Amino acid sequence: MSAAPIRLALPAVTQVRAPARRRFSLAGYRRFLSPLVLVLLWQAASMAGLVSPRVLAAPTTILASAWDLLISGELLYNMAVSLQRVAIGLAIGVSAGAVLAVASGLTRLGEDVVDAPMQMLRTLPFLALVPLFILWFGIGEVPKIGLVALGTTFPIYINLFAGIRGIEPKLLEAGRVFGLSRWGLIRHVILPGALPSGLVGLRYALGTAWLSLVVAEQINATAGIGYLINDARDFLRTDVIVVGLMVYAILGLSADALVRLGERRLLAWRPTLVGR
Repeated sequence: MSAAPIRLALPAVTQVRAPARRRFSLAGYRRFLSPLVLVLLWQAASMAGLVSPRVLAAPTTILASAWDLLISGELLYNMAVSLQRVAIGLAIGVSAGAVLAVASGLTRLGEDVVDAPMQMLRTLPFLALVPLFILWFGIGEVPKIGLVALGTTFPIYINLFAGIRGIEPKLLEAGRVFGLSRWGLIRHVILPGALPSGLVGLRYALGTAWLSLVVAEQINATAGIGYLINDARDFLRTDVIVVGLMVYAILGLSADALVRLGERRLLAWRPTLVGR
């Protein structure tokens, strides 16, 4: 008898592919193409004389003016003054809105006392209160900070109140089962649960703060980005006006980015934020 051939079971060799080279793609930059095209058209129209400098300065002129203001220190000084006004007004508005929202959201009595006046004041155009603020507080720093504080109070109040009232009842019941007192429920269940809504309100409040500051710095300001814009308006400097508007936009975007960064850290326990 002939011996049967012996077959060795060798493991299958899998073909290892070399990592594909990452191809350069413009997909992530497409959203910037249209603004770039608009700026180029703007520059071309300015160079051709189609857009008068009195109407709108050319982009190159705006960049040169921004550089001159930055080198001279004038831009940084006025920016610091505006930031100080926003910071003080925002601190007052956020504190007032949070206290009123907690008082109104936790008790029915607090809602009856606080919510109706807040809803009435919220419907008033707070920018139309500038004449009253001037009569009450003069033309110094107080009306400027007061307008920012008033404008930022309502976004915090509305969103935080909604967050408190939107707490899942099962969470409250679970807290009671574990023996939490009323203060324990507020500290460990209600306030953490309402924090996402409060941060959304903070983002809205930041946008309102810069909008309020634009109007507030029209009130006999001697420093600040609004003062810079008003002074440029008197001399028909559209380049400086655009620089001031760009500073407002950059500061607002930066503040929103900081809040979003804090949101990722404070709300890392939420499943929707895990892995970001």
